[in-house]
Order: sequence, then C-alpha cells, then structure tokens
Amino acid sequence: MAASAKTVDIDNLCVNTIRCLSMDAVQAANSGHPGTPMAMAPVAYTLWNRKLRFNPQDPVWFNRDRFVLSMGHASMLLYSMLHLTGVKSVDAKYETVGTPTVSLDDIKRFRQLDSKCPGHPEYHWTSGIETTTGPLGQGFATSVGMAMAEKWLAAHFNKPGFDVINYRVYALGGDGCMMEGGASEAASLAGHLKLNNLCWIYDNNHITIEGNTSWAFSEDVATRFIAYGWNVTRVGDANDLERLEAALKVAENSLDRPTLIVVDSHIAWGAPSKQDTHAAHGEPLGEEEIKGTKRNYGWPEDAKFLVPDGVYDHFKAGIGKRGADAETAWNKLVEEYKAKYPALAEEINLMQHRDLPVGWDKDIPVFPADPKGVSGRDASGKVLNAIAKNVPWLIGGSADLAPSTKTRQTFEGAGDFTAANYGGRNFHFGVRELGMGACLNGMAVSKLRPYGSGFMVFSDFCKPTIRLSAIMEVPALYIFTHDSIGVGEDGPTHQPIEHLISMRAIPGLIVLRPGDANEVAEAWKVIMHHKHEPVVLVLSRQNMPTLDRTKYAPAVGVDKGAYVLADPPSGARPDIILMATGTEVGLAVDAYEKLTAEGIHARVVSMPSWELFDHQDAAYQNSVLPFDVKARISIEMASTMGWHRYVGSEGVIIGMKTFGASAPLKELAKKFGFHPEAILAQAHELLREKHI
Repeated sequence: MAASAKTVDIDNLCVNTIRCLSMDAVQAANSGHPGTPMAMAPVAYTLWNRKLRFNPQDPVWFNRDRFVLSMGHASMLLYSMLHLTGVKSVDAKYETVGTPTVSLDDIKRFRQLDSKCPGHPEYHWTSGIETTTGPLGQGFATSVGMAMAEKWLAAHFNKPGFDVINYRVYALGGDGCMMEGGASEAASLAGHLKLNNLCWIYDNNHITIEGNTSWAFSEDVATRFIAYGWNVTRVGDANDLERLEAALKVAENSLDRPTLIVVDSHIAWGAPSKQDTHAAHGEPLGEEEIKGTKRNYGWPEDAKFLVPDGVYDHFKAGIGKRGADAETAWNKLVEEYKAKYPALAEEINLMQHRDLPVGWDKDIPVFPADPKGVSGRDASGKVLNAIAKNVPWLIGGSADLAPSTKTRQTFEGAGDFTAANYGGRNFHFGVRELGMGACLNGMAVSKLRPYGSGFMVFSDFCKPTIRLSAIMEVPALYIFTHDSIGVGEDGPTHQPIEHLISMRAIPGLIVLRPGDANEVAEAWKVIMHHKHEPVVLVLSRQNMPTLDRTKYAPAVGVDKGAYVLADPPSGARPDIILMATGTEVGLAVDAYEKLTAEGIHARVVSMPSWELFDHQDAAYQNSVLPFDVKARISIEMASTMGWHRYVGSEGVIIGMKTFGASAPLKELAKKFGFHPEAILAQAHELLREKHI
C-alpha cells in the first residue's frame, strides 16, 4: 500500500532534520564530515524509527537491538538520532539518570571539549553508543562479536516459552570499512557461524578521502559476501524508504546466514552545486552551500539547529513506543522467568553489573614448590578451567592456537561454539587475530567476560583492538604465550622483543607477566576483579620454577604490581635490588642465592605489572624500591625501553637491544646474557662502582 502524503511529509521532514542538524553541527565546529550523515539519513531514519527494537528511555536494556556506526567519521548521524529519539543518559551504575544523552546544546558543541558529541562515537561517554568507532572496519568487526554474544546468551539462558534473549545487531559502514582487513576477517567468521541475527548495511557511495574508490577499490563486494556465506540484497537509492524497509525485513527473516544490504548513495546528496566530493566528505560545506542545500530541501535557509514541530513526536510514536512496549513485555517475561529459573535470572543480573558469582574462585589451585616448575601457559590453563566452570560467561578461544596457548576449557559440558552449537564455551576464531580482538570487544560490551589468545609476537595484529578495549574501558582479556626469546629455535620472527613495551605504552591497559605458577593464579584473580580495564596476560612456553612460598614471599603481592620476593636473611637494608618479570624471576632468585652466600645483602623484586605498581601510593612504592638504594638491576628478555624509570640513572638493565636468533634456549641465554653468572657479574661490577 502506498504511503499517504501526510506520512511522506513527516518522513521527509525527519530525514531532512537529521541532515540539517549534521550540516549545522559540522559547520559550527568547522570540522567534521557532513556528506555521509546527509547521504545516510534516510537509512538511519528507516532503521531506527521503523525497525530497531530499542527503548530510548532505557538504552542499556539488556535485550535491546544493537546499532553500530562503523564509519565513525559520520558521527553526527548517530548524535542526531540519539537526540531526536530522546535517548536518556545512564550513569556508571547502569541506573538511568533521566537527562538527554545528547541535548541540542551538545550538538551545537560538536567536537568541542567535554561535549557529549566528540569527533567519533565513544562508548561509555555518550549513552546509546554501543561501541567506540573511528578506525574504519572496527565497528563492523566488533558487531560480529556482539552477534556471537547474542547467540551464546540465547543458547545459555533461553528455555521453552522463555526467549529472554533474542536481539538483533545492525551495523552501518562504507567503502573504507569494506577495504579494511579486520572487517573482512570478521565477515568471513560471521558467515561461517551462520549469524542470522547480524545485518550490515553498506553505504556504496564510491568515495573515500582521496577521491573516487576506482583509484584503489574495484572488487565486487556483493559477490565476495555471497562467497562468505552471507545473504546479500541491494537498495538502488538510499532515499527509497520503502525499499530500505523491505530489505531490513529480508534480513530479519533470514534463517541461516547474516545479511548484507548494499545501499547505493551519493555523498552530500541534495547539495545542488557541490562538485568537490572530497570536501563534502571531509570538510564543512560552507555557509552558502548549506543555504543552497536547505533551499533544495524546502528548509528555512537561515535556520540553524532547527527541529520542526512534529519531529520529536513522530520519533516518540515510532521507536519510542515500540521500544518501551518491547521492554515492558520483556520485563514481564523476565519476572516469570525469575520464578521458574532463579539461578539463571541471577546470572543475567550479575552479568549486567559485571559482578561475579559467589565462590567463583574456590577451585583455583595452589601450586606446590617445584624446582622444575611448570610453564606459564600450562599453569594458566589449569587456573582458567578452575574459574570458568564457576563463571559460565567466561568464554573465549584463540586465533587457531588453543593447543599451544592452553586456553581450551576442558571440563565436562564446555563444548565448542559452532553454528550447530551456540552454547559452546570454546570459540574458534581461525587465523584472524585482528578479527578476534574486535570480536572480544563486541562480546565485552555485551557483558560477557571474553578472552582471546595467541603468541605474543602476533599481538601486533591485535594492537588496534587492544587500544580500543582500553579506550572503551571494557574487560577484554588477551592471553599471549611464547613470550620471549625462550621460543628458541623458531627464531626472530617468533621471538617478541618490542611487544611488551608497546603494550605497556597503552593507557588504561593492564599488562601482567607472572613469574611462577602461583603468580599466574594470583594474576587471574586480579583479572577477574577488574570490571573496566582490559588485560594482557603474558605467559611463557618454557617452564618456570615454582617458588617455595614458605621461603619466599607469598604471591598475593601480584595485586600490587610489584612486591619484595626475597630480602637479606638478617633483615638488613639491601645493598642491591634485582627486579624481574616472568621466567626471569627465577634467574633473579638464583643470583640472589649466590649473592647471599657471598654475604651480599640482596633483594629480589618480582614485578609482574608496571601499571598496578604505578597505581600504588608513594609509600608502598618506596618500601619496595627504596629511593636510597641506587644499585639496581632489571632482568627481562625484552626491549630495555622503559626500565630506566625503575632502575634509575645508576642502575643496569639486562634486556634485549637486538632481535633474537634461531637456536636452543640455553644457547640464546648464554649469547644474550640471561644466566646467573652474567647477572652476578653485572651485580659485582655495580657494587664495585658503588664501593659496596
């Protein structure tokens, strides 16, 4: 049935309001991208007001549909939708505050300091934004993790007559997103997993920053996605609301595959004279061009930030009513669910608040002293399984390396997450480190506790997603094994050198490199208690001696980042401090014992996390590393960069200043100075210099 003239008028009025708000905000900021929000306004309008099951009054409703703006440079499109639909802000405790998340004043202050409308959408900064986007392709890839999360949640929680989890995930992106490898990795995985709850909308406008995509991009995207196993449909005109709605209906009815909707558009559609599509994409239009465009829309050309009468009410009657009714019905269903399945209902509540069940840590092992020891990865695998069986939503896998990273959950019922079994706990990301990291972020913002693993040297592939984890403050866990030149014969390509310091350089990220099996156990306790910080857990392939904790300090000091592991037996003030991380803690202890036998007052400091140590107060830091003890040696099989802050200008750093080499570990240790005799020699030289 054809839409009435009145309906068409209000539809066009709403679409043009989105466009004009976007133009005005970019112009006022003298910065930003007006073209894509203008071109995609009809798409966003149709999705939000006709399809999206989302309650603006409660943007953290657990069973809401998710919308991801993968092309984050078009942020004004999202801010316009958040404003016009009346989305309310939410505080850190997930309790709605009631004020608009994006006011008209916020839009007027687009890209200005402390505005709720920063240059790119930021998760947790502005309610209603499901994930931080900006790096192209990352939003698309993250949405796959969201869809995976929904499938797992539904398999775990839904019972006959109680579909408490059944939301859909939508993402909007452009040509740049399609070129980025992370999106392609994730799309391949989504097709393999038959994620029919996922819909990507591709703005096919043939424009990137440099100009027309024909300079660098000529593939048949639709055919590529068919090969991935996606359902592909096309809308030839971005302004055809009815065809857009029909395409969304096709996605909604897909039974066994995700859907890609290819939407043909023209950048800065509606501007009658703008020929420079580069400028329209990446720069303000200019006052005269804006006036001409508004005249073309039938808009008051001098009006700025205008929201005409009827627009707010139309959105309230559309997405507002639909979302509120859906949440009301869901709340009623959940009340019945609580009565019948109280334990599962409590799990949902705990997840929403990132809390842990009672007794989550009761099975964590204590490792007996053992000079032969156990590798970091093996100890971690034991601890992971002890925790995971008590925390059902601790789930994850690896980039095709689970047998090496020891991240498989092996207890009865854990199972594998596949298209035939969405309730499995073990995820298989394939050789797709970047895609894996993005999926972890999507799962983390869905309130799961996800982990992904690989070799430390391949953390480079995950770096963009680790950075976004830190920006978003979500507790994604990255487990990296094969952490040093201890990899041995695999050689420089597989021996991480600069990787530890590159991780430590990321603000808000916690890096943990434990020094024996009990430090691994304590590291996992630290990880599980953190609700808003991502963690990189760095583990060895080779064995580490399990220290005798009746002789040396207990491993609980891990939660402070660094602690005194061993001191002079007499309790005397130390003359020299040996500090180390990971497998090198055992080397420091060996050197300590030899120095002690010589009558030298030595201290060993295990330093698994610089970040946690830096969070401690000055008194604690000085108690571990006394300011007046200048003879200090750090030992770490990685780049020496950064250690000066702890050893001081008079200390010695034993580390890697070159790439490694292909050889057995014993030969490498001798070549690069990672053995007790070399450490003793450095200690004696340093003490002579200090006249000690």
